[in-house]
Amino acid sequence: MEKTNNIEEKFIHLVYFWLKHPENTNDRKAFEQAMQKFLNTTKFAHNKHFGKPAATKRPVVDDSYTYCLKVTFKDIDEHNNYQIEPAHKLFIEEAKPLWERVLIYDSEM
Repeated sequence: MEKTNNIEEKFIHLVYFWLKHPENTNDRKAFEQAMQKFLNTTKFAHNKHFGKPAATKRPVVDDSYTYCLKVTFKDIDEHNNYQIEPAHKLFIEEAKPLWERVLIYDSEM
C-alpha cells in the first residue's frame, strides 16, 4: 500500500474511551491526569494525540465517546512492547475504573 501521509511510523493505534460518568468533573480530571502521565512517560508511542469529540454534527460521525487517543509505532513489534511497558500498565490500572467501554482500531501501512 502506498504511503499517503507524513507519519513516519507504519502502525497506527486508535483508542476510544467512554467514561462511566462523563459529566463528573473529578472523573474527567483523574482520567486526563492519568493519560497525561502516560503520554509523558511512554517509551514506545510516537505522534501522540489525545482529544475529545470534535463539534462536527453529521449523521455519519460517531461522537458518543468521551476521549480518543491516537499513537503511532514504527512497527507491530514496537506496538507489542508498548502493550507490556510499565507506563501503559500503570495508565490502565489508574484509568480502568473510570471507563465503561474502550474500542480500539489498529492499522498498518
